[in-house]
Amino acid sequence: MVRVMLVRFGFLLLMISFVFLSNNTLGQQQDDDDDSAVYIVTLKQPPTVHRFEEQELKHKNSKFTPKLKPRNNARKRHGKSKIPSVVQSHDSFLRKTLKGEKYIKLYSYHYLINGFALFINSQQAEKLSMRSEVANIVLDNSVRTATTYTPQFMGLPQGAWVKEGGFEIAGEGVIIGFIDTGIDPNHPSFNDNDSKRSYPIPKHFSGVCEVTPDFPSGSCNKKLIGARHFAQSAVTRGIFNSSEDYASPFDGDGHGTHTASVAAGNHGVPVIVSNHNFGYASGIAPRAFISVYKALYKSFGGFAADVVAAIDQAAQDGVDILSLSITPNRKPPGVATFFNPIDMALLSAVKAGIFVVQAAGNTCPAPKTMSSFSPWIFTVGASSHDRVYSNSLTLGNNVTIPGMGFAIPTDSGKMYKMISAFHALNNSTSVDKDMYVGECQDYENFDQDRVSGKLLICSYSARFVLGLSTIKQALDVAKNLSATGVIFYIDPYVLGFEINPTPMDMPGIIIPSVEDSKTLLKYYNSSIQRDVTTKEIVSFGAVATIEGGLNANFSNRAPKVMYYSARGPDPEDNSFNDADILKPNLVAPGNSIWGAWSSVSTDSTEFEGKLYTSDQNRGFFY
Repeated sequence: MVRVMLVRFGFLLLMISFVFLSNNTLGQQQDDDDDSAVYIVTLKQPPTVHRFEEQELKHKNSKFTPKLKPRNNARKRHGKSKIPSVVQSHDSFLRKTLKGEKYIKLYSYHYLINGFALFINSQQAEKLSMRSEVANIVLDNSVRTATTYTPQFMGLPQGAWVKEGGFEIAGEGVIIGFIDTGIDPNHPSFNDNDSKRSYPIPKHFSGVCEVTPDFPSGSCNKKLIGARHFAQSAVTRGIFNSSEDYASPFDGDGHGTHTASVAAGNHGVPVIVSNHNFGYASGIAPRAFISVYKALYKSFGGFAADVVAAIDQAAQDGVDILSLSITPNRKPPGVATFFNPIDMALLSAVKAGIFVVQAAGNTCPAPKTMSSFSPWIFTVGASSHDRVYSNSLTLGNNVTIPGMGFAIPTDSGKMYKMISAFHALNNSTSVDKDMYVGECQDYENFDQDRVSGKLLICSYSARFVLGLSTIKQALDVAKNLSATGVIFYIDPYVLGFEINPTPMDMPGIIIPSVEDSKTLLKYYNSSIQRDVTTKEIVSFGAVATIEGGLNANFSNRAPKVMYYSARGPDPEDNSFNDADILKPNLVAPGNSIWGAWSSVSTDSTEFEGKLYTSDQNRGFFY
């Protein structure tokens, strides 16, 4: 009852805010009246889902009470003519208001909010704002994207799964709608080949599987039951890159594939990366259905107009849960962060019986960095779990340095000589010619005879964070030089960034600590022997062995909130006044989670072409 009252109160606030905001949000636009942009317009007329609720109230005291639940699709409840009539009313309103003027209508929203997205200039936006039918008009804004062991850590095998009848049926009958970057339908986490139990698609679902050259017929099945894409705002802006972004539900980024698998991927799928088996993955609700609504893209992120269209369609299709690992790039303008088109659409979704969950954001560790604002949204922060993959480097002076990297060890009990990349240069290369030569990115810079059989020491700088240098390229260089393994020490200027546990197909380690890196270099430099007269190096005395990082270790220091997970207090507005609402609602494992990865993704070079990734700093929350 309390939840229902809060939702109803939220809708009262919504209508009040729309009237107030309609005269205050246009000040955010640019001064040039001829500068066209995408605007989202909301009308005062209630959306389809609200009309159905009004019909329910009318029949409340009658003998007949509608039996269909609000989450069922609009066509089943209102007849086939209802949707076109709303679209026609939008078109008629625009023709009257913008008579003889040019404009582009991107979307008509009708199910969760009544309105549309338009490409218009500021003068046209002002005209629309003056109409009594308009409740709100805002500039479109950009948005961004924000496991083998995790079920055990969360106690699912002995808890929730047991209560639901085991992992074989956990989540069965539930449809999760993902607003994200799409999905790779060929991944084994999403197949329906389990012959033990069939996948009966719920009757209340009416979604479709969009067919394109990138997403051919047969991409969907009885597990992945729906897939669409929304990109009109991006296309209108002229920034859509079809070669990278795919005009289809196919995931060119990897983010959507990952979140879908961690939430609802099949149980018992082997996780094999770089020929190493890291266990068997399972989604938290392995028997749940997946319906994908792609509204974010690799090259530019996404826009609110496309996200609202995706949310509106998902609700019409009949999803039970909406999952959004996305956040706005900035706090919405206006009197409150709550009153923006995305959150208003989600408020209607909650009222219609859909459970909405959203990531808190990855903009921490500063306070008031929350990007999921509204009380009707279930906001989840990212925490650690107690599984870690530990690697270490043991030096010849018996000092052991901790590190990371999914790597095989060097031969047990054997020490290998180390050589710095700066000391392995050939005669035609110098630091003066290439100041980044220590990052081991170019094979032609080095003398193979000096490196062969040794552990090559390379530097890890901010260029790795920016993608200008990669671990993969350094490993390829080391292999071509016949190195036994690779050691990466951290540059002291790499601050505030947590290195991913990267897969390596040879012995290797990344030392993430500046102090430990100094310890390594001090030992290495102290072991070098030079000619007394020429000062030339005559021998390298430093030796070490790499323990490898393929085996998981477990600690009792979890869970803890990850450094990147957004913090409260929840900001009420752009002035950072407190909203007096507890956010995030809870935290859940979101760090180093094994999950599916798109086969074409290049977002993480080290996981390029891999079926799985253990993404560490995106804040996935399942």
